This record gives sequence, structure tokens and C-alpha cells, in this order.
Amino acid sequence: MKEYINKGNKDTRSGFGAGLLEAGKRNPNVVALCADLLGSVKMDAFAAEFPERFFQCGIAEANMVGAAAGLSLSGKIPYIGSFAGFVTGRVYDQIRQAVAYSGTNVKICASHAGVTLGEDGATHQIMEDIGLMKMLPGMVVINPCDYNQTRAAAIAVAEYDGPVYLRFGRPSVPNFTEEDQEFVIGKAVKLNDGKDVTVVATGHMVWEAIQAAAALEKEGISVDLLNIHTIKPLDEQAILDSVKKTGAIVTAEEHLVAGGLGESVASVLVRNYPAPAEFVAVDDRFGQSGTPAQLLKAYGLDAENIAAAVKRAIARK
Repeated sequence: MKEYINKGNKDTRSGFGAGLLEAGKRNPNVVALCADLLGSVKMDAFAAEFPERFFQCGIAEANMVGAAAGLSLSGKIPYIGSFAGFVTGRVYDQIRQAVAYSGTNVKICASHAGVTLGEDGATHQIMEDIGLMKMLPGMVVINPCDYNQTRAAAIAVAEYDGPVYLRFGRPSVPNFTEEDQEFVIGKAVKLNDGKDVTVVATGHMVWEAIQAAAALEKEGISVDLLNIHTIKPLDEQAILDSVKKTGAIVTAEEHLVAGGLGESVASVLVRNYPAPAEFVAVDDRFGQSGTPAQLLKAYGLDAENIAAAVKRAIARK
């Protein structure tokens, strides 16, 4: 098992803030809009550096989406920032019509996604946002795993012409990917070569999958591990190449089973190469209050549960 070193826990929302600032330095057409959550979504550095390119929209997310679409049509590259629950479910109609249907070049940047938002509880812990966004025609869906990868993703989406949903979170999590990495939309990252089972993970679950793979190796189980940072477009070839080698797959995500990465992977398998699959995700439940670590365990989103799913998948081969 390849060893990954945690360079220090950092929140992925700060990775977004650093990437947005860098994107703004590189491209004068990058602008930012926020729904009264400047510090929470880490847009404050951009606002301080480029006050003339920052727009505080207040608690008016629908208006923010419309304004961003208009800015896009005038040649700007707008990044809109809010909590994932507010910038998807609350304004889904505006995103559908003004962004996805219209094909505007808007980057929807969503912090505080999943259960690891923690103590704020169920009303803020959206776990269906990936499903909502991936169903929209033409929408790219990105869910990076740590600070460095989130920073790289925030820079990369400025170069992509079209709507993007970029998902990240509040808790401090291990930062283990390369600082100056190249982020390629739609290209999975191979984290470990294995022969017994494929594990594909996204977002905060990637580190949990690494821990699971290391523990399984001690038991003689070899894991082929992929970091799926882009859920749409999905790197189908990387998944199929791996499953054809291993014969079974486990998906891991901080999202509902319905509409998430697991469903997308299952579709790939059904159409191309049927194989045993297990899904580590939230099964038809809302969130609740607790620390991020408590909630990951309570909802079965930790290394222990990934390892158990691996054994179930292998037993079905």
C-alpha cells in the first residue's frame, strides 16, 4: 500500500478560498458573489484583494444566481458562494433555468456540504446536493478530497467554459495530496494499485478509504484505490479498467445513496461490465447534530465501514 502523509489537517473551504484568490490573480474576468457568508465560504481574501470584482448579495441566493448568469453573459467568470444547502435546494429553479439550461459560465461553489458540517444539524446538512446537480444537463460536478486538491480545483474551473458545481466542507481534514498538483476535470486519480477489489471514493471519504486500504493490506487484501474528484463527467474508463482487474467494487461518499457517486458507478457497471458492488453512503436519512467524527461513525462513513463493505463485495465474487 502506497503511504500517504498528512501534511496537517486543514478545511477544504479554505482551499477553495486560496484557489479563488489565485484564479482572480490569473484572470481579471474572475468575479465573486456571496450570499452573506463571506468568512464562512472563505471569499474574504478575494474580496479584500479585488473589492471592485466582489459583490455581496445578502441573503438572496436566487438573486445572486441571476446576477451571476448576467455577469457571465457579459464575459465575466462568476464564482457564487454559499452553504451547499442554500445554493442548491433553495435556488434549484434559478440554477436550472439561468445556469444549466442557459449554459452560462457560472461556478456554483458550495461549502458546508454533507454531515460533517456537524453541530448545525439536519437543516443545514444537505446530502442530496450531488444528485440535484448531476441531473442537470451540462453541469460539471466536482468534489475534491483535501485542501490542496480543492485549491487546485478552484483554479482549474476558471479555465472551463460552462457551469460547474464545486463542493467542499467546513471540518479540518487530512491534507495529503501534492501542493502544486494538476487538476484535470473528469480524470480519476489512482492512489494505489491492487488486485482483489476496487474502491472508489470522493471528497472527505478519500482519506477514510486510504486508511481502510492500509488496514486491509495487513489482512492480505489488495485494494485498487481511485480518488473520484469529478463525479460528472465520470471517468468511466478508469473505473472499468480497475473492475475488470479486480472483479468487485466499493464506492464511498458523504452523500445519500440515492443520486450519488455509487449510483453513477452502478450505471457504468450495468451498461458495460456487471460486477458485485457495495455502497458506503447515507441510506435515506437526514442529518443530525454532532461533531464531524461522531457523525461519520454514526452514518457508517468511516474506514471501518469501508473495510467491511470490501469484504462483502469480495465474498460476492
